[in-house]
Amino acid sequence: MKLYKYKDGKCNVSGSRIRDLRELANLSQEQLAAKIQLEGLNLNQKAISRIETGDRVVPDFELLYFSAVLNVSVQSLLNLEP
Repeated sequence: MKLYKYKDGKCNVSGSRIRDLRELANLSQEQLAAKIQLEGLNLNQKAISRIETGDRVVPDFELLYFSAVLNVSVQSLLNLEP
């Protein structure tokens, strides 16, 4: 499967927003990964790092986990809210 880069060579739209929200919540990447694992998705700190830097694709079902753990809408993660 060919992966297309979005903008500036990044593989996702949500990574920088996830980083901002994580930092706003005073969570480390490891702590965020642990919270997501408690919700049922096996994601580690390395995956969080790759998402935040735009080096990893974020499937739609993973956005649901980030949305729940960070207590924001999926639209917010995609920068679609005004």
